Amino acid sequence: MAFQAGWAAEDQVARHYDRQGETVCARRWRGQAGEIDLVARDGERVIFIEVKQSRSHDEAAGHLGPRQMQRIWNAAAEFLAGEPRGQLTEVRLDLALVDGRGEVKVIRDAWMA
Repeated sequence: MAFQAGWAAEDQVARHYDRQGETVCARRWRGQAGEIDLVARDGERVIFIEVKQSRSHDEAAGHLGPRQMQRIWNAAAEFLAGEPRGQLTEVRLDLALVDGRGEVKVIRDAWMA
């Protein structure tokens, strides 16, 4: 059930980004360092998106810890190795929160490496 809820939350978040004109180009991208829920593009900028779902936005935000943030950053660095500008690519790391009613709240530039 949690797996299905996670997929549903990711779908909602992907639609949210698409409506904003930021095209989702990868879902559950996996590198050696780990997985990134969603990767989107806004022009040349690459947006790495971690999706968290829980009863409330605050509770969902509490599910992201320092070790996971570092793992996501390491996976993002792997992804950037395949970009034309490599590590010089403009990036943003967002945290997308989905509450029990399905409402999406995005925290842009939620953390830095």
